[in-house]
Amino acid sequence: MSAEYPASREVPKKENRFKVWRQTRPFWAGLFTMIGGVPIAYLPYGDMRLGNMTIAMQTTAGSAALIIGVLLITLGLTMWFQPIVRVFAGVASIVLALVSIPVSNFGGLVVGYLFALIGGAMSASWAPARPVEETEDAQHDGHPEASHEAGAEPATEVVPAAVFPEQREAEHTATETTTDANGGRNSAG
Repeated sequence: MSAEYPASREVPKKENRFKVWRQTRPFWAGLFTMIGGVPIAYLPYGDMRLGNMTIAMQTTAGSAALIIGVLLITLGLTMWFQPIVRVFAGVASIVLALVSIPVSNFGGLVVGYLFALIGGAMSASWAPARPVEETEDAQHDGHPEASHEAGAEPATEVVPAAVFPEQREAEHTATETTTDANGGRNSAG
């Protein structure tokens, strides 16, 4: 465990384990990236048969397309099992998706390109949720507490106004001399 992920206080229920695992990592980003890697790797080697006619979509850069597809699948798995490197994996997925356009039949007929690009962007932008602080005050049913007297209205809490620093006066006024002395640049303070 890294410092980013707090240790669980209790083992989740059996039906919630996958949900908890999925929420602590960029799950959908990894899935989209892996889905994008499959057509990029497969299409340069695949062929389609229409009756007696065979349409081969092979390219001269077939091995490069296979490497790009396998790397995208590996990066998707990395997003799942090593979420600490999610930004690197996301940027690498985006770069590989862009490289797949000329190398792998327009990025797996654009389908693989789009999946890998969206998965990489999702991974680069994903951030772990902040841990919820458990206190005794936070364990209520969400309804305001009523007073012992019947019909009493809930107490209102006074929130102090935010304190903003006062704006300072300008220390000196700008003249032609100060403008020339600053090389024609404006001074912001």
